[in-house]
Amino acid sequence: MRLIINGTTKEIPDHAATVSLLLDHLQIGQKKAVVERNGTILIKGQHDKEPVEDGDKFEIVHFVGGG
Repeated sequence: MRLIINGTTKEIPDHAATVSLLLDHLQIGQKKAVVERNGTILIKGQHDKEPVEDGDKFEIVHFVGGG
């Protein structure tokens, strides 16, 4: 499926059918992240229930430690 992630069009396998699976595919799954889909911020505890559909637009911000 084709998604727009942080302004870039990406082809993502169909098996990334939920936000949680999408984050795993992008190797962000275990990091703290804020996800916005089609202009709506998603609740982290619901990522495993939120579907991903062809054409969705995501903004994903994840936090990186360091100093």
